[in-house]
Amino acid sequence: MAITLAREPVRGPGIRALLEQSWALSESLYPAESNHHLDEDALDRPEIAFFVARRDGTALGCGALKHIDATYGEMKSVFVSPAARGLGIARGLLAAIEAEARAQGLSLIRLETGIRQPEAIGLYEATGFRRIPPFGEYQDDPLSLFMEKTLA
Repeated sequence: MAITLAREPVRGPGIRALLEQSWALSESLYPAESNHHLDEDALDRPEIAFFVARRDGTALGCGALKHIDATYGEMKSVFVSPAARGLGIARGLLAAIEAEARAQGLSLIRLETGIRQPEAIGLYEATGFRRIPPFGEYQDDPLSLFMEKTLA
């Protein structure tokens, strides 16, 4: 079956289980003070555009764009279930988030990711993100990388 990717409410079918997988992964890699994931309440807000990849109705991946101001949005909660990795889902989510940012008139997308996730870092760099200092409310953290992408 084909993989579909669409904007959905965060409380849709199967999304909680996917988010729990994501949270468990980050909690296994980083101490609490270095985890910056958003819970369902924080993701279920008007300034958040939440995207889900599904195959045959099963949620396989997700990602969100948090509108920060007139200039930039922050990419949050990008995660693909381990069983679905290698299918291009993460690239699809990044493309959907970037398209949403452009539709909102934003000129930048920023993100925070952990240093113990080389596959994610590699994907972000391969899709045009560059490393920057901490932004917004983030503090310098040796376990975090901060990145941004300029939208043309």
